[in-house]
Amino acid sequence: MADTEFDIIVYGATGYTGRLVAEYLDQHYAGRDDAPKWAMAGRSLAKLEAVRDEIGAPATTPLVVANADDPADLEAMCARTKVVLTTVGPYQLYGDNLVAACVKTGTDYADLCGEPAWMADKIAEHHEAAKASGARICFSSGFDSIPFDLGVMMTQKAAVARWGKPSPRIRGRVRAMKGTFSGGTAASLGATMKAAAKSPSIINVLRDPFALAPGFAGPDQPSGMIPKYEKDIDKWAAPFVMAPINTKNVHRTNFLLGHPYGTDFKYDEMVLTSPGEAGKKMAEAAAEMMKNPFGAKPPKPGEGPTKEERETGFYDVLFVAHAPDGGEDTLHFGVKGKYDPGYGSTSRMLSETGIALLASKAEGGVGTPGSFLGEALVERLQEHAEISFAVED
Repeated sequence: MADTEFDIIVYGATGYTGRLVAEYLDQHYAGRDDAPKWAMAGRSLAKLEAVRDEIGAPATTPLVVANADDPADLEAMCARTKVVLTTVGPYQLYGDNLVAACVKTGTDYADLCGEPAWMADKIAEHHEAAKASGARICFSSGFDSIPFDLGVMMTQKAAVARWGKPSPRIRGRVRAMKGTFSGGTAASLGATMKAAAKSPSIINVLRDPFALAPGFAGPDQPSGMIPKYEKDIDKWAAPFVMAPINTKNVHRTNFLLGHPYGTDFKYDEMVLTSPGEAGKKMAEAAAEMMKNPFGAKPPKPGEGPTKEERETGFYDVLFVAHAPDGGEDTLHFGVKGKYDPGYGSTSRMLSETGIALLASKAEGGVGTPGSFLGEALVERLQEHAEISFAVED
């Protein structure tokens, strides 16, 4: 990368999640030799100054004014930094110009996008140009989809170590989670549904597990949408609201890396309840909630939990890998994170993705945290973000 004024610019630093990213970079890396040179960016200088003071960042923290509607503004901002971290969503409404600016200037980019139809469009529009400019466009760098993308990657590493081959079938199962989905996630889902109503072809993208792997059609995948009892772990499993984006990112990572999991790989995600009739009823209720996952009053962008709620949140995801020989042997791998997934942990994941990109030698393109960063990001998350990745049995 060429020398630039900054290593990282946090775009959207005046929003709820953006300020958490800025706060993390300031507090976690203050005084460290490996601290990146970073700046806060947004549309309003006055708001940037207010947030800088509210989070206790030094008065010398650089502030950059750039408007999401002004391509020239964004290109000028991107030219000043190696990496842009953006929390300004829904990305299908506000992200086009920034992605284009990063691709044009060869600047790395990471976001929190969970909007597969928009992502598919950006892959078609920018992948080859990003390869040419060297820009790494890294979507879904928060709770959707890092724990799942990297969880599958590390589970497959353990599978190869145990069996000599990758697992042809992995089940991702959320064992426990305390926290809230972000207002940005709710807004993104709402924007996607409105777009699908206007363009029915988007429905096909949402349904296709390989929508982010253009030109590749893998095997039929488990739907994960019907509650079922899983005998080997003695619990009922219910649909998981984030599965439609996470599974697509897992398959894109496999696609971009040349199918190390195999071209016949099958993967799904669900939420575990409990055994018995009570667990069945909970799973059925969860499936019904999938029709309106955020309820009558979804969180709004800019809103979020208290500091105490963020710090007492957590998540625990189990990956069950099935043996390549088709036998009953399985391998269990766990990914566990401290802090609430939608905000506290996500802000740390996005920050560490940006720092990992600074050291990455991956070629440009539109990719995933797994395809660009892989185990280097796993190591950073374990060292800095209080996320663990471990074989269980």
